[in-house]
Amino acid sequence: MQKVAIPRPSGPDMRAALALPASAASRPGVIVIHEIFGLNRDIRQKAQRLASMGYVAVAPDLYDGPGIKPLCVMRALRSLNNGSGSAFDDLDATRAWLAARDDVDASRIGVIGFCAGGGFALLYAARAPLGAAAVFYGAVPKDAAQLDGVCPVVGSFGGRDRIFGPQGRRLAQMLDATKVPHDIRIYPEAGHSFMSDHRGVLAKLYSWGPMKLGYRPEEAEECWERVAKFFSDHLDGKE
Repeated sequence: MQKVAIPRPSGPDMRAALALPASAASRPGVIVIHEIFGLNRDIRQKAQRLASMGYVAVAPDLYDGPGIKPLCVMRALRSLNNGSGSAFDDLDATRAWLAARDDVDASRIGVIGFCAGGGFALLYAARAPLGAAAVFYGAVPKDAAQLDGVCPVVGSFGGRDRIFGPQGRRLAQMLDATKVPHDIRIYPEAGHSFMSDHRGVLAKLYSWGPMKLGYRPEEAEECWERVAKFFSDHLDGKE
């Protein structure tokens, strides 16, 4: 895992974490978008897992902006709610940086996101030239027009997550209607953030709330297998 700096069109560079596959040949690239907790050890591990699958994976820190961290978090979430703003500009900068690398095939770039990052990944997949998107328990727009032009999507949601679980069903209906290739699954026994083994007070509080946050290793491994197949079909399959 490497620390890298991604140039922005204006302002200071953005911090990011880069994970590289064993092969030095030109590979597909994947943008990894973090949860509301930010670019932490868990997200770096997920980027490393994608690298082990053969992808050049970069995880930008969308909270790396001017001001104290709470303001940066609010700024990023405002971008997500508005569907535009500095966080999407940062994702554009990340995609451009990834596409310019010698070890990345610029025609084969995907995105994966978790929690808030899942919402970003879904919206970004409708506006950027991407080959595939993996979205995990993130927000789904109510207006299907916001997903016009979206690339193929693999998505996973928890059935016990009373906030985002129903949004997963809405996403499946939207993609069914538009005939966009997709694999959307609701895991009945899972809650929110079931791909991550979060610890501490916040994780405990969220586990009691309506999202029922909690790690589900069996479901998590099945999701990784589904992502591997979907990305192989829609990113590797472009070779």
